Amino acid sequence: MTTPDTLPVRTGAEILRVALKRNAGAMTWGTLLMGMYQAGETAFPIALGLIVEHTLQDRSPGSLAVSIAALAVIITTVSYSWRFGMRILQKANTTEAHRWRVRVAAVGLQPVDRAVDLKSGEVLTIATEDADQTADIVEVVPMLVSSMVAVVIAAVALGIANLWLGLLVIVGTVAILSILSVMSRRIGASTKEQQARVARAGAKVADLISGLRPLHGFGGNQAAYLSYRKVSTEAKHQAITVARVNGAYAGTALALNAVLAAAVTLTAGWLAFDGRIGIGDLVMAVGLAQFIMEPLKLFSEMPKYIMIARASADRMALVLGAPPVTAWGEGAPSVGGVEVDGVRFGALRDLKFEVAAGEFVAIASYQAGAAADLAAVLAARVPPDAYEGVVRVGGLETADLDVEALRGHLLVNPYDAEIFAGTLRTNIDPSGTAGRIDEAVTASMLTDVVALHRDGLDYPVRDRGANLSGGQRQRLSLARALAADTEVLVLHDPTTAVDAVTEQLIARNMADHRRGRTTIVLTSSPALLDAADRVLILDDGTITAEDTHRNLLAGDEDYRLAVAR
Repeated sequence: MTTPDTLPVRTGAEILRVALKRNAGAMTWGTLLMGMYQAGETAFPIALGLIVEHTLQDRSPGSLAVSIAALAVIITTVSYSWRFGMRILQKANTTEAHRWRVRVAAVGLQPVDRAVDLKSGEVLTIATEDADQTADIVEVVPMLVSSMVAVVIAAVALGIANLWLGLLVIVGTVAILSILSVMSRRIGASTKEQQARVARAGAKVADLISGLRPLHGFGGNQAAYLSYRKVSTEAKHQAITVARVNGAYAGTALALNAVLAAAVTLTAGWLAFDGRIGIGDLVMAVGLAQFIMEPLKLFSEMPKYIMIARASADRMALVLGAPPVTAWGEGAPSVGGVEVDGVRFGALRDLKFEVAAGEFVAIASYQAGAAADLAAVLAARVPPDAYEGVVRVGGLETADLDVEALRGHLLVNPYDAEIFAGTLRTNIDPSGTAGRIDEAVTASMLTDVVALHRDGLDYPVRDRGANLSGGQRQRLSLARALAADTEVLVLHDPTTAVDAVTEQLIARNMADHRRGRTTIVLTSSPALLDAADRVLILDDGTITAEDTHRNLLAGDEDYRLAVAR
């Protein structure tokens, strides 16, 4: 069944339509209550005018009591309708923003890459600021309608008193909106460009943070700083442009509204002086002229917010409407090994090898790039149609498998796996569903880190593992991979930051922990190579030899030089 949460969206207009359709009920109630609020606000000066008019004719205490009661009803209506109307609209706004944030984040995190030329920092901005501004449409439309109610009531009330007063309000409102609608288009275009530049600046910051250590290593700090400064300066200049346009819009709106209010007041004074309206009508007209400033201000701001929401929705459509890079199958892998048949990609040249179900195989790559390319292919970060040859898991080609099912069956743990802010436990078991956490901690030799702190597995971990050493971060990443307990596990250099003694223990523990399940390790570690059932040598993009580690040490000089420490 297709719901608003699953409807495909390709344009900003479609995103706004989905948001409006999904919140039709809340918007209806919000519009009704805010309309009552605006009607009550408008009724107040009208009631004062009527009270003045009739008080001059009937000076009885009863009339005064009725007048006071009428004002109390109006004030109560204004108070409660505003309170509950805004509560409904803001709840709907916040909920809608949350839905779009989750949806954009899901697309950004899903295994199927999208054909979008956006960096992660830009996607983050779209999932936060643009999602919030898009959801504002849920609140903007009811506020627009309720403001229109106030203007219409004021025009009708003034028209009853005198036709020219009513026509003045209607003609003035139309003129104001016509002028401001033209200005709002420029605001939308400027805001869209500002969001794009801010997103690019955010992406640049994310790139710099992730590459901070390499930058320190080769002294690239200054060049990186200048690069970010340039992008940030562009964002600043665009923000100033947007502020200038917004200022001109707000100033123009305020001036036009003030002119209309002054025109109504002066016209009413002239009509009263000429004897064509009474004192009560004059009081009502002056009161409405002052009151109408607020709904007119609100009414005139709505086109701006609609254009901003449209611009943000267009940016969300860049992510949500982008087609997948490739179409994957729908099958699910079964128990079985891994077969790589004639794969050509990057540094890989007609790569062929097979790992049987339950086997522990180590691959010693003489070129780091070839190991990285193989890990990318096995992790499905490279779609099947982007390389020659095939990869089979459990006897089925990966192109025929559902990518999420594939990754649930075959886990590739990269050498640079991220560590997240949280605790040791949440880093090992992010989903809270792993059943072998203690065994994974033991196998990865993370036990000393757990024992070192009183909180144990609940020890707080800072963002990117800033309060852990390099070896501790690597063992924590390995523990997470082992705790996932997938049928096939691929590890890429899991112990490069670990000392030799710990590495020996990890190799032995991991072989025991993974017994009966398929394990592939891309490594040059003698300890891991010795623990494997067999070793494949990956040289110049292809498998050149295979045997046990000890046999290769005895009979292959190149291998001995490559892995001996």
